Amino acid sequence: MVLLWIIASTLSISLLAFVGFFTLYLKEKLLDEVILALIALSAGTLMGSAFLHLIPETMEMTSEAGVFLWLLFGYIFFFFLEKFLLWHHCHKVKHVHTVGYINLISDAVHNFADGLILAASFVASISLGIVTSVAIALHEVPQEIGDMGVLLYSGFKRKRGLTLNFFVALTTVLGGLTGYLLAGYVEQFKTVLLPLAAGGFIYLSSSDLVPEIRKIESVKKSVVVFLVFLAGISVMWAARLLVY
Repeated sequence: MVLLWIIASTLSISLLAFVGFFTLYLKEKLLDEVILALIALSAGTLMGSAFLHLIPETMEMTSEAGVFLWLLFGYIFFFFLEKFLLWHHCHKVKHVHTVGYINLISDAVHNFADGLILAASFVASISLGIVTSVAIALHEVPQEIGDMGVLLYSGFKRKRGLTLNFFVALTTVLGGLTGYLLAGYVEQFKTVLLPLAAGGFIYLSSSDLVPEIRKIESVKKSVVVFLVFLAGISVMWAARLLVY
């Protein structure tokens, strides 16, 4: 029974990747106009997810300073990973920026950790699992829309970006199954994977996304994009308040 709940919840959350489907039907000109807003939304939700969800959840499980070491390691790891992809892929895939790959990999780690969290919650009780599922879904919806914005900005074709985003989302199911099979050890995995994913989100947002929206010269557009950035953070904060 618990396993069925885990599979159903993780699969449902994975399907939220298709909320970015609407981008397939936007005209190219309109898409170009809203792309920076999507980047700002993604930057805000990534920052909010890291500072309002992943790090606090980890700190609730342990007070060890090692959490921040994993957070720092995550930041450094994704910096190194981006440089590696830059050196080895940019001359081959000139039109796809490395930020897209970084986003997919970081999101895969985050989704896997979400699956572990869901598994641990359902193993504890069905009611706790349902509440946790709602919490994760609340911050996945805006994040998935923002992720599509990142992939489109990075140069991915719309259908390819949507497909890749969905396959990455399926790592939630993998995390749920892993958590169920390793229920006795899942807490140890979470205290490593959550800050690792947070470090990747902070790196992606601060080094790649925020610098892009800072390039806007129009005061009016800058204000709008900044408000969208704050909206992304606000949604993450609201999701936390609703659950905690």
